[in-house]
Amino acid sequence: MTNPGKWMAVGTGVGVEVRRDDLRVTIARLRPSGARLVAAATIVRYRERPATEWGAQYAEFLRRHGASHLAAMVLLPRREVVVRQLALPGVSKRDLPAAIALQADSLHPFPEGEAVWEWNRLGESGAVLMGITRRSTVERHAALLAEAGVKVSGLTFSAAALYSALRLPGQPPPAPFLALGQTEEGLEVYGESAARPVFSGNLNLRAEKAADLAASELRLPGGTEPLELTAVLPGGAGSVSPEDALAYAAGLAGACPWRPVSVNLLPAEQRSSGSRAIFIPSAALAFLLLMAVGVWAAIAPFQQRRYLAALEAEIAQLEPVAARAAALDRSLESARARARLLDEFRRRSKADLDTLHELTRLLAAPTWLSQLDLGRDSISLAGEAEQAGPLLKLLDDSPLLRNSEFTVPLARSGKNEVFRMRVAREGVPR
Repeated sequence: MTNPGKWMAVGTGVGVEVRRDDLRVTIARLRPSGARLVAAATIVRYRERPATEWGAQYAEFLRRHGASHLAAMVLLPRREVVVRQLALPGVSKRDLPAAIALQADSLHPFPEGEAVWEWNRLGESGAVLMGITRRSTVERHAALLAEAGVKVSGLTFSAAALYSALRLPGQPPPAPFLALGQTEEGLEVYGESAARPVFSGNLNLRAEKAADLAASELRLPGGTEPLELTAVLPGGAGSVSPEDALAYAAGLAGACPWRPVSVNLLPAEQRSSGSRAIFIPSAALAFLLLMAVGVWAAIAPFQQRRYLAALEAEIAQLEPVAARAAALDRSLESARARARLLDEFRRRSKADLDTLHELTRLLAAPTWLSQLDLGRDSISLAGEAEQAGPLLKLLDDSPLLRNSEFTVPLARSGKNEVFRMRVAREGVPR
């Protein structure tokens, strides 16, 4: 039978593992079909580089994979966190904070007032998982990440991240096991059993020696074979490299909508949220939009038919009026065309008479014409004059004439010169 809880397993998380010199960043995606590693990247030598520089690299990595809106779950180095597991059988949930506070000062080596701790109960058992670090450590990491523009949802440690990653919604609790993973600080050992809900450590031992020690603490049967850390993580077997195991676990813990155990050392006022609660208004609006679209889809055909019927009725009423208007427009246009034609003829006649009058004035006796051809654009003249050369300037000086020229060479006829010329007209209506 399908587990209904798996349908709540929807989310995406960013995990950042703080290493000695580098940051390992992973994006983990959680779906009802399972979990998977979306992408991973290393930000090298982040301590030596300007925060804005590697912060831009981090932001570009998230943007490229559609995760810019997410806040990261940051995994502090194991050497900077003291991890304790307290057995408090019989202590009620209400009395747990006081009982833990009573023991807290004896669980760490830090000066008074310097320690910061957080804890969470491990399931229904009487055990509590607790992380303790220096206040200056939290402030240093928070300030550096804030300077780089990295949104942080929490500062945690490997044991809390692994415990949460192994308890995604819809997944059964893991059977007793022991897992090993190599990190730059040593051998990461993690296991769970009925005798001890969580065993977590970073040991500088050979794998066989570390496995024997952890199996003894967990009360596991003799000969229990340790697993690879990536093999126990959801979706990690074969697809997650050993160097990404812890950062991937932090990403899964950040992606899980309901974390089984959250031990967050970052002060609440400094936490950024990548919670999906921010999408609730959008989801509500989307739901209302879908409802509106559904209603519109149901009534749209009926409204369209009514609209078309009303439109056709209006068209039928207006068609005679439109036909009359079109006929009037055609009549008016025809009348305008006739009026323009008459005006044109009238202007042309007046222009021709003005030109003839100008030629009569300019070509006075003893000059005379034997031929005159009056066109729309030019005039062809032929005749005789005592001196034909000055006629060119005389005609060009007229406002009605321009560009006069002889079309054939001048010839003599008695005392007169015979000429033939062409003159362009100015300002003639077309």
